[in-house]
Formats: sequence, C-alpha cells, structure tokens
Amino acid sequence: MSDSTERFLNHNGLGLRCAAPKTLRASRMKQAFWCMSVTFCLAGCASQGWKAYQGKPFQDSAYKGGPQTIPGRVQCAYYDLGGEGVAYHDTDAVNHGSGGLNPANGEYLNEFRMHEGVDTSYTKFKGQIDNSPYNLVTPPANQLYVGWTKPGEWFNLTVNVERAGRYAVDLLYTSNRGGTISLAHNGKPLAPPISIISTKNDQDPLAWRQWHHWNVLDAAAEVDLPKGISILTVNILTQGNMNLAFFEFRYK
Repeated sequence: MSDSTERFLNHNGLGLRCAAPKTLRASRMKQAFWCMSVTFCLAGCASQGWKAYQGKPFQDSAYKGGPQTIPGRVQCAYYDLGGEGVAYHDTDAVNHGSGGLNPANGEYLNEFRMHEGVDTSYTKFKGQIDNSPYNLVTPPANQLYVGWTKPGEWFNLTVNVERAGRYAVDLLYTSNRGGTISLAHNGKPLAPPISIISTKNDQDPLAWRQWHHWNVLDAAAEVDLPKGISILTVNILTQGNMNLAFFEFRYK
C-alpha cells in the first residue's frame, strides 16, 4: 500500500483507524478501488464505526468533569484523550504552544497537554496580548484554546446533550485570514461548513498580534442534537491559522 493511501486510511477525519485487507495487492487500481470503498463506508456506516471509538473524555488534575455538557460551553482545548489518529489529527507531533511558545516552567497553563500533538495556548493580558483595543470582544483571562491550526487537522470532543433539540452555536475565536471549519456528529456532517470571518485589522501596528484579535461568531451554525453522549468532531477545512477557544451551544 502506498504511503498516501495509508495516510488517508489512518487519518480519515472520523477518528477511526482502518487497515487494508491482507489480500490487497500493490497495484494502484486495487488500492484506488479499496480506498474508494472505504470512503463510501465511512460516509454511510460511520455510526457503526463510532461504537468502537477508543477516545475518552478529557480529564486532568484541574478538570474532572467528564463529557462536556450541552447546552453550555464546549471547550476546544478539552478535546478527547486517545492520541493521534483516534482523538485528533495534527500535521506534526509537536505542541507549538504548551512547552514551546509557553515555556515548560511547572505552571499548569504553560504545560497544558504539552506532550500531545494538538497545539494549545491560553489568553494573556500582560502587555495587551489578548486584551488589546483591536479585539472585537474581550476573551476571558487564561482562556485555553486550540491554535496553529492547519487544513486537514481535526479533534474530537465527547459531549453529553441533556436536552434533545435544535441549538444555535456561537464560537469564540481569532483568525487573521478567514477560512472554513466544519462540525460532525458521531462521524456524520452536522451542519454546512462554517465560514470564519477574518479578525485581521491593519490598524494594529504589531504584526504578531493579528493572531490575537478575538471575536465571537454568533450563530455560526444551527444543529439538531439527540439526547445523550455524542462525539463532536471539529474539522479545519481551509486556511487555518485560527485560534478556537470554545463553542457555546444555546437551546432554541
């Protein structure tokens, strides 16, 4: 099997690991045919695959809440435990925020999930980094977020929906170039792709702060959710370079 075929199968955006049958030969035609079959299966049989999902709700010494609750705020940095290819896919194995930009000095926020591939950081008010006058909204201080995003990356969030029905979804984020993301529910599309409005502001004299202009995308999506435990997948579709803090699910 070619490297590109294997990458597709192992990082299919659904958090599922796939393996080719042992009888598969190396011919490109057979690889393409089997890859196509897997694509159709993932599109039509996702709910069956999710029964074997190996990810687990995030918890650590500070957060012990288990599945995040809907209605309410779903924190992106509390993506599931399970590692690369199961709970998330990232383009490299390095956390460029925790332990990188934020030095590993024993502090909880600086070292938050620093040995995982998803890039995480938090809002800082010292020196007007995340509380500058160029914000459209002021984020909470020490707000964790997923950053350094790139197209093709994704992460899973285990949630507990307490009330079935339709929800409006708001997003706290930054984006210096716009882009699109999508949400999936148990491996199936939950809503059309979400267009992220750029927060770039040419009046800001500090170029690096273009990644720190915070905004809330009100009613970014409207979704129908069943009651109970579900897996939400956040997919980065285009552009990237977004900081995603949390989704607010409001019952309609």
